[in-house]
Amino acid sequence: MASLFLSAAHKSSGKTTLSIGLCAAFAARGVDLQPFKKGPDYIDPIWLGMAAGKPCYNLDFYVAGRQETIDDYCNRGRGAELCLIEGNKGLHDGLDLDGSNSNAALAKALGSPVIMVVDARGTMRGIAPLLIGYQVFDKAVNIAGVIANRTGGKRHESKLRAAVETYTDIPFLGALENDAAINLDERHLGLIPGYEDAASRRKIDAIASRVRDHIDLDQLLRISTQAEAVSAAALPLLPRPEYRGLRIGIARDRAFGFYYPGDLEAFQQAGAELVDIDLLHDPVLPALDGLFIGGGFPERHAATLAANRGMRDSVRSAIEGGLPTYAECGGLMYLCKSLTWNGSSYDMAAVLDAQAVMHERPQGRGYVVLEENTQQHPWPARGPQGASLHAHEFHYSALTDLPDDLRFGYRVTRGNGITAQQDGIVMKNLFAAYTHQRHCASNPWVTRFLQFVQSHSETRPVDINTALRANK
Repeated sequence: MASLFLSAAHKSSGKTTLSIGLCAAFAARGVDLQPFKKGPDYIDPIWLGMAAGKPCYNLDFYVAGRQETIDDYCNRGRGAELCLIEGNKGLHDGLDLDGSNSNAALAKALGSPVIMVVDARGTMRGIAPLLIGYQVFDKAVNIAGVIANRTGGKRHESKLRAAVETYTDIPFLGALENDAAINLDERHLGLIPGYEDAASRRKIDAIASRVRDHIDLDQLLRISTQAEAVSAAALPLLPRPEYRGLRIGIARDRAFGFYYPGDLEAFQQAGAELVDIDLLHDPVLPALDGLFIGGGFPERHAATLAANRGMRDSVRSAIEGGLPTYAECGGLMYLCKSLTWNGSSYDMAAVLDAQAVMHERPQGRGYVVLEENTQQHPWPARGPQGASLHAHEFHYSALTDLPDDLRFGYRVTRGNGITAQQDGIVMKNLFAAYTHQRHCASNPWVTRFLQFVQSHSETRPVDINTALRANK
């Protein structure tokens, strides 16, 4: 498969901006492009998927394992004219000193040529030894091109091009000037829920226009054919469609929207119907067999969530009535009694007797390793007691005023969770955690959740609104 792997010397070099622009520019040319993102991430893939016009999938050795990641890439990229992978952090950055989890390791495993995105601010001739160093450090990595980002203008670009062409054998593919009109800062990335609003589309179009004008797309396509042959060792992981008829509500609105496309596909492949729920504006829950509230930015929409009292009461009554529910991070926060941000406190669904409080610094960030407490975890067993699970967390909130008698389904051996050692609150048929899971062979959480939902689908009220009225 033809492919390009966009990487950099360090994070915040502009990889996402270039990747978005390339996806949109190639898509506009009619190239059937499949985007991927290295590592655990929701926001960048949303942008890449919008730009490419199809879902962007994550590639993660740590969560899914090396061979399954390669298989997933091959199976999802099969038939595409071009696979574009955006790396995370720097080319050789990763968990371990040996680089086994690095971007370079992934690029080599996928046989993909690497395009280096260099933040050129304050650099001219120095770009050459930087690139040479990366070539020498691991000669098995095919550094096949360089794009200069955030340049100071044409004169600066010409000096960078001269240095690269004089001292290296790496093709110089163009440059983007430092321009606030196309830069994606944390403000833009953080405002993405809404996902396909007009402002996001205009930003993508602006980036694509600059990329078309200043980056050699034809040469990039030629470089992509340098990709080495790689093939899947196994077919895609497909759940059996044995859960037909199950209606799973999924919170998808401006406050909640962090879901892996592959996980949602796993629900559908298993036969379940996904029913979109707008916790901001829908009056109450519809009739459901299960509920999934993923991550997002509930703090940014806390006033609107609080104002929708009918939905808050509906969610609380449904869960108290036994509705099987899974909540991750932002969903966990929504189920608390209140959410405090910037000095203001807002009422939430009050399913959990706890307060969610936002902080200025992350309270949990990065990969986590968990051990399931099989005696407490409500879903069918994943494996033997003590079997480890790899996942990730990223939250600025922490829970306070937790009751002493809470039950937890996870023991945290790496990471933060809800407490220093525990995550995954178990209450009736609710399982709520800061951990973000991804459906894969070693952790088929979607199948487990659906098994749990099915086992309870005949023992609870079908009409949630009837239960709501009864509790009133």
